[in-house]
Amino acid sequence: MRTARRSAPAGRPTSVPPPAPAALPRRAPLPAHHPDPVLDVVVPVYNEENDLEPCVRRLHAHLAETFPYSFRITIADNASTDGTPRIAARLAAELPGTDWIRLAEKGRGRALHAAWSRSSAPVLAYLDVDLSTDLAALLPLVAPLISGHSDIAIGTRLARGSRVVRGPKREFISRCYNTLLRGTLAVGFSDAQCGFKAVRRDVAERLLPLVEDRAWFFDTELLVIAERAGLRIHEVPVDWVDDPDSRVRIVSTALADLRGIARLGRALACGRLPLGALRRGGGHDDGPELPPGLVPQLLRFATVGVASTLFYLLLYSALRPAAGPQAANALALLASALANTAANRRLTFGIRGRGGAVRHQLKGLAAFLVGLALTSGSLAVLHHAAPAAAPRVELAVLVAANLAATLVRFLLFRAWVFPGRPARRKTGPASS
Repeated sequence: MRTARRSAPAGRPTSVPPPAPAALPRRAPLPAHHPDPVLDVVVPVYNEENDLEPCVRRLHAHLAETFPYSFRITIADNASTDGTPRIAARLAAELPGTDWIRLAEKGRGRALHAAWSRSSAPVLAYLDVDLSTDLAALLPLVAPLISGHSDIAIGTRLARGSRVVRGPKREFISRCYNTLLRGTLAVGFSDAQCGFKAVRRDVAERLLPLVEDRAWFFDTELLVIAERAGLRIHEVPVDWVDDPDSRVRIVSTALADLRGIARLGRALACGRLPLGALRRGGGHDDGPELPPGLVPQLLRFATVGVASTLFYLLLYSALRPAAGPQAANALALLASALANTAANRRLTFGIRGRGGAVRHQLKGLAAFLVGLALTSGSLAVLHHAAPAAAPRVELAVLVAANLAATLVRFLLFRAWVFPGRPARRKTGPASS
């Protein structure tokens, strides 16, 4: 990595500049009469000769006009082969408070890791070069980090206050990915991949050595580790317009994300990450942790599950002689699913009142269909293999199928029917 020409930072100076970390890569010194900036905004780029200049000039103008603290813009060029390096060098020479670095390898995560590691600004941020996110959200994004209220801040396109313009395909993929994260890693943040994030430098110094990915999964990995360590994640609803020229390769990126989820899940389950040392104020590592509230929820869900399974088996046994095995299974499962959803809504997830009850029951019925498919399929396989199977064999098969259905139902309940929403302060950007 080489550091290009740096010009003096723009904006208003802060009265108490933080000391520069001792172990950062070599960087050009700033003049003695200019303190380090409060905010360093990184723009990672790869072959962006068309979008780079208008993006950086618009960002610079916005910060100079509206941002009340000193700032730096860092263009992080990861191995561009077009005119991007030449444009980046020219912008760094022309615009006060603009810098650029060049890396020999591709990868958005690699660019962010390098740029954030070398910066001495107390608040580090990044945004995508297409400026899909309205810049009015930038100050609300970094304000809780400057004040010390939060550790990380992210833009979210999936909050109620967000205004998003994008095609149905990208919308579907985004929602599926974040639903998958909630179901597999039990995350509480709403939007992992929005290209609009910020982190305090002291937090980044503890987090970055633990983040293995250097591509698109970098954001998700950093957020999951931070949340598991109990760090505060601030969410800002954003106005966001999809870039029609997006170069993200959806299939390869999705496969890489799935591999990243599996790798990170194994690391968390085996306790390989020192989460205790990341907590606010530091501390000792207490070994592997489950997401907040997961153990009590599992115990309450298991209790409700045992009761509803007994209810289901009794009802199935009563209905089978008259209705036959498949119809009795469907009716008993439907009745127990309605009771199970209502009980879990109140006892497991602590939701009171009638608000959203119908919606929760409708989503619970979707989970019921998963259980119906598993149990009916198991009965069909049993009757095909052993047409004269005894009722006790049917019950044994149904119990086994129900155990599998119960696990799936718990994941659906936690991630989709009653999604956990840890308390987060949300602020919306000003309208553009």
